[in-house]
Amino acid sequence: MYDMKALYQAASVEEAVALRLEHPAAQIIAGGSDVLVQMREGKRAGAELISIYGIDALRGVSMEPDGTLRIGSLTSFSHITRDPLIQKYINVLGEAVDQVGGPQIRNIGTIGGNTCNGVTSADSASTLHAWDAVIELTGKNGVRRLPIRDFYIKAGEVDIRAEDGEIQTAVLIPKESYEDCFGHYIKYAMRNAMDIATLGTSVNVRLSADKKTVERARVAFGVAGPVPLRAATAEAMAKGQIVSLELAERFAQAVTADINPRDSWRAAKDFRLHIAVESAKRAFIESVKLAGGEL
Repeated sequence: MYDMKALYQAASVEEAVALRLEHPAAQIIAGGSDVLVQMREGKRAGAELISIYGIDALRGVSMEPDGTLRIGSLTSFSHITRDPLIQKYINVLGEAVDQVGGPQIRNIGTIGGNTCNGVTSADSASTLHAWDAVIELTGKNGVRRLPIRDFYIKAGEVDIRAEDGEIQTAVLIPKESYEDCFGHYIKYAMRNAMDIATLGTSVNVRLSADKKTVERARVAFGVAGPVPLRAATAEAMAKGQIVSLELAERFAQAVTADINPRDSWRAAKDFRLHIAVESAKRAFIESVKLAGGEL
């Protein structure tokens, strides 16, 4: 049984905002794959819930006039993986969320819930950071957009202003962030399925027209710090460099300047550093190959 004080159901974004303003302490629930588990464990006993699962306007992937990819916050992982726009422009995101839990979780779990949890191990988080995602929030003051790096405040906390009635309405990927870019995601976990990431690594590159030079490289990690983060030192080092295996090695070694994984029962800090370097190298090589480069 679920110990809850009340459940309110919103049929529109406007109604969700109004309910949020009326019940600022209430927990937003979408698919419920995290919230309901926490309630069964007694962590949210007596909670008020606002369900936004019935707001169909928050589902689906579309392209805005300026080329921005818009992913509604209630879009399920399964939908993202199969969506033609995702497959064409940012297939790595579909591959990343396809590693969340099992089929049942991927059918019910949403991109909004995965990011709003604020956990560094979320499989979507490192890829969204690597692709410069923008989070759209809607509240009483209208729409607010902020880079995903600013959305994550600390472990388990994100910048959603309950006092303004805000809910997350979309995840946006600007055209500049995905155009001519190719990426690869590596999840390291103790099991091949149904496991939380020990480390998540997402890399993408844009190569020159002749496929010999790195015009831009991005690398982001989950579980390499309290929140998902980018390795800016490695990105800056790779820019403008000739594609080679030696560059892949230097790129991978450079990530250690910006990450700070912790010791935990899942893995020691030194082990996480080791797999961060190795996975960055492998993901860089695979990204270059996907972009048409040769190493």
